[in-house]
Amino acid sequence: MADFGALLVAMVTPMNKDMSVDIAGARELARRLVDDGCDGLVVSGSTGESSALTDSEKVALFEAVVEEVGGKAAVIAGTGTYCTAQSIELTRSAERVGVDGIMLVTPYYNKPPQRALVEHFSSIAASTSLPVILYNVPSRTACNMAPETVAELSRIKNIAGIKEASGDMTQVSWIRAMTSSDFAIYSGNDADTLPVLALGGRGVISVAGNLVSRTMKAMIESFEAGNTPKARDLHLKLLPLFEALFVESNPIPVKYAMSLLGMPAGPLRLPLVEISDAAAKEVRDALSGLGLI
Repeated sequence: MADFGALLVAMVTPMNKDMSVDIAGARELARRLVDDGCDGLVVSGSTGESSALTDSEKVALFEAVVEEVGGKAAVIAGTGTYCTAQSIELTRSAERVGVDGIMLVTPYYNKPPQRALVEHFSSIAASTSLPVILYNVPSRTACNMAPETVAELSRIKNIAGIKEASGDMTQVSWIRAMTSSDFAIYSGNDADTLPVLALGGRGVISVAGNLVSRTMKAMIESFEAGNTPKARDLHLKLLPLFEALFVESNPIPVKYAMSLLGMPAGPLRLPLVEISDAAAKEVRDALSGLGLI
């Protein structure tokens, strides 16, 4: 199985003032994140406003990030949609520009049953030689992928892992129990990273990593080295930020936080809007508590 590392960052998609994709900003952000120790970048996931991007914009982002940091860190393309055929086409385009793997979210809106999820993901995996990370985020998709379904899909050669964002540690436990040890389980929620590691997870696909990747990496490495107290202390230190970044729909808070720190971010595309005053205060307080502002 492919090993993309422990700290993957769900990279935001920087936007220009006219709402066009800021390709130069994406290159700058990718360099910065890799220089800060990220093992890989997930491009055009939920944090990257994937549902508001066209396929051509996504491919342009994949290509730019590969050109900028390819060979230094893994580049994972978010190519999953609620349409299997469209996902296959986008996956093939991503493979042509040289990404290292793809991430496939459970189809949103159409709420497929479990047997349909097997068909959907199997069909996309068969269309590519790239490693596949499944992405389960029922709070956004209204579709939970059961551990039994994950276990069945894990037996497909190039399905290498899952981003598990259900927040259900019992579900994570069953996935670990029902899959081989080389099937990578990534936390899909920053606050769940340490519990997921304790259950045999590989790491996290992180929103907070856009801001505090060095500290996230230190937490993971402390746990891996057997220094659980230090990992716990870092987790607790970061907890207010983890919560603040989801006080409104992701990526509204993280883009605001990045703008405060002078990082490439820019505005959000509708249907997302700029952060409210109350939420902005929570984000500022969390950043201040970490000494970032």
